[in-house]
Amino acid sequence: MTLRERLNELPAMGSTLVYGAPHQTPDGATIITVAAVSGWRGSRPVGIFVVRDSEVKWEPAVDASRIATLGVITGLVAATLGTLAVVKTPPWPNMRFWDIRYRTN
Repeated sequence: MTLRERLNELPAMGSTLVYGAPHQTPDGATIITVAAVSGWRGSRPVGIFVVRDSEVKWEPAVDASRIATLGVITGLVAATLGTLAVVKTPPWPNMRFWDIRYRTN
């Protein structure tokens, strides 16, 4: 299969929702999966609809690793900015040897 044929198989560059086939659970609930399909990224789960006793409930799919990665990156950026601020202007007094030796009081 050539690259051009593979590119023609990709969906349009907009993001579209795709609904899966309904599944029945043993307790009588019906589950319908929802996925978002976008151009180069492929598809990712968005959530599920749970239909039970004529009530519909939406359960979003939460990517915990993405949230954890965002927290780690935020911490690293804060630590880097704090380190740069201390290195640039340290909070301790200026104690160079030249200043101490030739200080006039």
